Amino acid sequence: MTMSDNVLAQDAGVANDVFGMSDNSNLFQRVMSMREGGRDRPLRELPSDDSTMTLFKTVRPNIVQSIRAFRVPELAEEAARLGHHFLYAWCANAGSKAEVLDRIATEFTFPKHFGKNYDALYDCLTDLIAKAGPQPGFVIVLEGVPTGIKFDKDARETLLDVFREAAEFWAERKVAFRVFYSFA
Repeated sequence: MTMSDNVLAQDAGVANDVFGMSDNSNLFQRVMSMREGGRDRPLRELPSDDSTMTLFKTVRPNIVQSIRAFRVPELAEEAARLGHHFLYAWCANAGSKAEVLDRIATEFTFPKHFGKNYDALYDCLTDLIAKAGPQPGFVIVLEGVPTGIKFDKDARETLLDVFREAAEFWAERKVAFRVFYSFA
């Protein structure tokens, strides 16, 4: 199946269907429902033997890395196969820190009270979700992170540092948190 990543990023309905999220709920609604004892789907365990090939065989479970040879649909399929949350944000149209954070908040369906700063981003990626109960794991794609003057190298590194800190948070809880990014 060939599809444009731009289409996926711009049309939430298409992205939801493609990525197997046709239940019309967002991540935070699903996570918060766990607090009340409900689950959208049971957690799936991988077989203990190596007979099942995994896309992440060579990728540590808690890492922030360039997307390189991985393709977004394949990452989404692997997240679904593992029973992990899949979060995707197309950031190329954003130019400033505020726009990048707004894009992430919109695409990840953060709560309306999201503060649109790096501390709030960290809190949404960690504490808010952790308080909802045990988590199956995460696969996150930040595609087209801007490289312009308003979002310079320091801003990009700070953004990725927030995701690295979140990866450490989840590593301490033995939950996989893989982040893949690309620059615009």
